[in-house]
Amino acid sequence: MTNRASWMAVDPPAGAGGGTSLADYRVFVGPPDKYDVVAALQFTVLARLGLREHHLLLDLGCGSLRAGRLFIPYLLPDRYFGIEPEQWLIDEGIKHELGQDLIRLKRPVFSNDTNFTLTRFGQRFDFVLAHSVFSHAAESQIRRCLTEADRVLTAEGIFVATFFEGRSSYADTVWQYPDPVAYRWEDLTRFVADAGLVVRRLNIEHPNHQTWTAIFRPDRLPDVPGSVLA
Repeated sequence: MTNRASWMAVDPPAGAGGGTSLADYRVFVGPPDKYDVVAALQFTVLARLGLREHHLLLDLGCGSLRAGRLFIPYLLPDRYFGIEPEQWLIDEGIKHELGQDLIRLKRPVFSNDTNFTLTRFGQRFDFVLAHSVFSHAAESQIRRCLTEADRVLTAEGIFVATFFEGRSSYADTVWQYPDPVAYRWEDLTRFVADAGLVVRRLNIEHPNHQTWTAIFRPDRLPDVPGSVLA
């Protein structure tokens, strides 16, 4: 993982970190016209998988808090953790989407880690979310993320990730942006198994046609509705 400016293959907008427009901080994390819909979908998916207010959540690539603006108010204080290489995105998300009063009340924790170091918080998480991360990541980055997830998930924890399924798998070794990358289901399954975990598709549509997955420990099938797991 590198800084998000490199992920996006563009320069940060003028004034980044000192005040940007609504379009700037929303465009940097995806199509701005779907900012609200994708946020709501992420919250809905985790809620269907059993997310409760007392759970600990790690939001990998939390960006400008597109989904964080829903998770942070819902979760109890000290339960939301986010990793985002670009601090200005977090700052703009707080400024425009949440406000300092809510931050003081809920006390979310953030890191600007650039190497998928999920263990840096010293916490075990009930849920880890990586929305549209694997859809730009190289195999080595996905494997690193999965290995770290195995170290931080609780016994019944769920790692929720999206990716693009394809007939062939991305073979380069660098983060790819803005164009997405795809992986064969068989290859993703192998990456997950090599990390000591298992993966299942979710029966949930994505507006950008990504596949939702739930990743968990092989001996602890999540207690979720059967209609959600494919």
